[in-house]
Amino acid sequence: MAKRWYVVHTYSGYENKVKTDLEHRIETYGLEDQIVDIQIPTEQVTEIKDGGKRETKENKVFPGYVLVRMEVDDNSWAVVRNTPGVTGFVGIDGKPTPLRRSEFNKIMRRTNPRGAQEVPKHTTTNLEPGMAVKVVNGPLADFDGQVAEVMPEAGKVKVMLAIFGRETSVELTLDQVVTIA
Repeated sequence: MAKRWYVVHTYSGYENKVKTDLEHRIETYGLEDQIVDIQIPTEQVTEIKDGGKRETKENKVFPGYVLVRMEVDDNSWAVVRNTPGVTGFVGIDGKPTPLRRSEFNKIMRRTNPRGAQEVPKHTTTNLEPGMAVKVVNGPLADFDGQVAEVMPEAGKVKVMLAIFGRETSVELTLDQVVTIA
């Protein structure tokens, strides 16, 4: 029987503990040949805090889920299913359904792209339309304005600035502005 990727549902926040516990259980029960890999899909996310400080952290793509590559039989199923923190397999009528290769590749390309020039990163920020901001660097440094639009995926923000007495929409990078209290 072939080893396939299965999705295991866990308590949210217990993904790493489940992975560690499952690795110990696999070794204890001698199932290294049947359960061969465990993955927790993650992605890099860049947050831009006040002051333009960038903070990169790793977020789980699917909180509450772990991917397990295994050959399913009664024994391997029971070892995974009875691991503390595991609530069950994703499947139909309690029967584990394997991921298609294309589904697994799509998930893993998002989390760890092979051959990609740059890992795609998501950016989050606490900026919202209507917030007062000050430009801290670039040719418009020291101008005050108001956020018109936030584009975290692009790492940009549109700000309305008063330039020569007229409201002007300017597109800046997220690290070029800070909020004004």
